[in-house]
Amino acid sequence: MEHPKTRAEAKTTGAKFYFTGEPCVRGHVALRKTKGACVDCMKEDWAVDNEKRKSKPKSDAAKAAGKRYYERNKEAVIARAAARPVEEKRRLQAQYKDRNVDVVRADTSVRKRRHREATPKWLTQEQRMSMRQLYIQARKMTEVTGERYVVDHIVPLRSYEVCGLHVPWNLRVITQEENLKKSNKLVAHSETP
Repeated sequence: MEHPKTRAEAKTTGAKFYFTGEPCVRGHVALRKTKGACVDCMKEDWAVDNEKRKSKPKSDAAKAAGKRYYERNKEAVIARAAARPVEEKRRLQAQYKDRNVDVVRADTSVRKRRHREATPKWLTQEQRMSMRQLYIQARKMTEVTGERYVVDHIVPLRSYEVCGLHVPWNLRVITQEENLKKSNKLVAHSETP
């Protein structure tokens, strides 16, 4: 498409852009808006503004708009998240942990406390060692296969149905995907992988 060569030509013809072929103040040789500046300069300014905006807390109105969008487009949002490459998911998880250090610490503390409270005092040293071996096995399987393995409580520690104990016979090693599907539900023995 042929663009006008000057701003005056663009105004008279009603064009939105013009192209001089000359570098702008910042050195870009790009289209220029009739009512503004160089298009590449505007893109750079938008990127800087977006970075500044990311560092500021969201307003209540923005949070509410995000929640409404999620409710209207829940399936699409979940599908997009599931389709992300593993590296991107890990990067986003790391960013979340960096931004929410206190939340992550609190969640970890609660999880450790639940494990401690659900571990009976009468467990023998051998039983404690067998539990530790399951965690080591899960880590090794993750390293070997590249797929994340975790230690699952067959009877969940916290559930609306029943609460289990943190004991060797209530633990098993399964993939993280299976564990997330199970959540904190009690799964019948025939359904377990």
